[in-house]
Amino acid sequence: MGQLAPARLHTQQIADKADIGTLFLYAKTKGELLLLVQNSTYADALVRGKAAAETILNMLEAVMAIIRPVVECNRTQIDNGRIYLREIVFGDPEEPHHRDALDLTVQTEEAIAVVLRRDQRIDPCAAAALAHIASAIMFLSMAATININNTVDDILREIRDQVRVLLPR
Repeated sequence: MGQLAPARLHTQQIADKADIGTLFLYAKTKGELLLLVQNSTYADALVRGKAAAETILNMLEAVMAIIRPVVECNRTQIDNGRIYLREIVFGDPEEPHHRDALDLTVQTEEAIAVVLRRDQRIDPCAAAALAHIASAIMFLSMAATININNTVDDILREIRDQVRVLLPR
């Protein structure tokens, strides 16, 4: 995900540096600014992941194809990525950028559920529940303080190990 200016900068300094005039036309707080920037890269990552998953027959590998680019973009700037996740969970759901972030989480779950429904042993309700759990695993693995120094591959391995247990064999 894109890099934000260091927290010590005031929002007007950020706006001046970005040459966008009054920043508050786009975001009222630094949290909203982070959501605005990160939502764009998350959306792009999700598009890439969904496209990759379409060609993969193995259910676990297809789920991980959706998850991989999301984890990669979240870990580009680890601190910003973790703050973004905190904003998703604790931010104001009435704020437009926050709603967009929540919508991206729903889209992620829907993409995973589509993959899971390919397996006829999984009914649609179970697919939705499993997708919600897989998404929660992904977000928790990215946000956990214990994983702050882990690489993308380390986090993906942790997610894969947990999601594997959820899926029928």
